[in-house]
Amino acid sequence: MEADLVALGDWLAVPSVVVLWLAVLLRAPSAVREPQQRGLLLAVATAAAAMTLNLPDLLAYAAKHPDWTHAVGLTRNFTGVLSAGVVLYFVASATRGRALQLASSVLTVVWLGVLTALDMLAPEHSVHAMPPTGDPTPSLAYWLTLMSAHLAANTVCVYVCWRYSRRTDRPGLAAGLRLFGLGTALAGVFWFCYFLKATLDVTAPMPYLALMMNVHGLLRAAAILVPTLFVLRGSVGDVRTAWKLWPLWRDLVDAVPHVALHKPRATRLVDLLWPAVSRRLLVYRRVIETRDAILALNEYVAPGVPEQARAHLSGAGVAHGHGEAAVLACVIREARRAKHAGLEPSPGSFSATQVDSSDLDSEKRFLVAVAEAYGSPATRSFEPGAQRA
Repeated sequence: MEADLVALGDWLAVPSVVVLWLAVLLRAPSAVREPQQRGLLLAVATAAAAMTLNLPDLLAYAAKHPDWTHAVGLTRNFTGVLSAGVVLYFVASATRGRALQLASSVLTVVWLGVLTALDMLAPEHSVHAMPPTGDPTPSLAYWLTLMSAHLAANTVCVYVCWRYSRRTDRPGLAAGLRLFGLGTALAGVFWFCYFLKATLDVTAPMPYLALMMNVHGLLRAAAILVPTLFVLRGSVGDVRTAWKLWPLWRDLVDAVPHVALHKPRATRLVDLLWPAVSRRLLVYRRVIETRDAILALNEYVAPGVPEQARAHLSGAGVAHGHGEAAVLACVIREARRAKHAGLEPSPGSFSATQVDSSDLDSEKRFLVAVAEAYGSPATRSFEPGAQRA
């Protein structure tokens, strides 16, 4: 089991770095537009850079050149400290703690300065490592400084992420904070295990450290991708809603063209691939225009049609839970026929207030149910006996 976990940790080295960089690239445009996201993205980017410089293949290649080995090790540690400082700054920005923002900036500069001095004062060396046996290189003081930076930043970050994830009522933000906090906690455990090795010579956790660090990378990548996933889920839901509403909306716009901002495209596939309005507004316009057309057709509903629709649907065995949507679908079909027949409008006898909702999500769900009922055999077979005079 131990060998499997060690092998998994080694195998995850490249995938975790690749996923981290992909997440950074995907979120970079949003971070440019939204300053509050820049600190978080920079923290993940610097962590990705530090992990990149710790890849086994890169270290093996650098080992062939002693000068490169020293530069890679020092740059990796500097980048890690910068990542810790950015994490602290991100936490300070999220909590609006100006004192913590200043402290994080000062501490980052101090940590980097102390690491530089300790590296220069240490005996000649090419690697920066905490070997399983023997003394750390370049010195114990160097590694304790490095650990203090990571442990301080990670501890504060985990606390703040957990605290604010419980306070927010936004599911996406809560999920992102928890994933980021969990990834940061793994990084904290990673550095705490190094601290135990440096101070108490505890080596039992050492084989699992690569797994901890690489899973930490995947969790941080997932954390910054949460907003993208929520947007993607919303976009998929909007496309599904627009697709289902299209036949009903097309027939309604054909009957009441003045409610539509643009004429329907040739097919609903063309309508979705090349919408007449921006994709962000597509579903909103579709819902508003469908509702307005239904309300306009209310003037063409003959007396007794809603009651006949209910009786017809009851005889057809339509489930009670879909009753109101199906009744409205039947009434819409009959109102369209009446308008196309040239009958004069009159005060509506049917109330369609159930589609006039201030809750857009509820309105979308109801209209999708109407659209599904509109195309059903039970609705298409509805032929009321009452005639308009």
